[in-house]
Amino acid sequence: MSGALQWVRSLIFIVLMYTAMAVIGIALFPWALLSRRGARAGCKAFCAYVRWSAAWMVGLRTEIRGTPPTGEVLIAAKHQSFLDIILIFSAVPAGKFIMKRELLWTPILGQYAMRIGCIPVDRGKKGAAIKKMVADVARGAEMPGQLIIYPQGTRVAPGVAAPYKIGSGAIYAAVQQDCVPVATNVGVFWPRHGILRKPGTAVVEFLPPIEAGLPRAAFMERLETEVETASDALMKEAGFAR
Repeated sequence: MSGALQWVRSLIFIVLMYTAMAVIGIALFPWALLSRRGARAGCKAFCAYVRWSAAWMVGLRTEIRGTPPTGEVLIAAKHQSFLDIILIFSAVPAGKFIMKRELLWTPILGQYAMRIGCIPVDRGKKGAAIKKMVADVARGAEMPGQLIIYPQGTRVAPGVAAPYKIGSGAIYAAVQQDCVPVATNVGVFWPRHGILRKPGTAVVEFLPPIEAGLPRAAFMERLETEVETASDALMKEAGFAR
């Protein structure tokens, strides 16, 4: 398939993806307002549509590896693009994300995020922001589910080094739950920016849990080592070379 044709297919895929987000979101919005189950159903329907349409429209298949958790855990994941959000949420029964507060104002997405229990956080002075984030997580614990955090705080392109922020360690200490690391290679096929979506197999891999109760520094070191090592292996498998 030529590069130009793949770009056109990618553009059509993206337009239809956001159209589907609007259609599904509006159609199920009354149910979402009445029931968190309805909100989750709407989000999972959208995730299923994206995975299905990506496979036949742009040749991008998706795969979940490892054992997705079903109980009360913290999930700390590598974040490369919107696709890893879709794959992680589709794999767990009651996912809820730590997210930027600005996303609350995104039409449809923001309303559904709040209904499924996502926790918005402010960006600001490091100490104050972390303290408030931990307090918000404690309040959000009233809603059972799998709390998903991106330790690097933003999308990071394949091959780019970015530090793991201490907020994930603070939350790990606060919730006192096991943490399931998640690796991915989705950025090889679905970049942070731009239109082109490449064919291949995008993978999200749930790794063995890190037990609760480790010292914060030991947890952070183990988390970064395990996620980065596994993500590098997945990207190499996908043909990416640093």
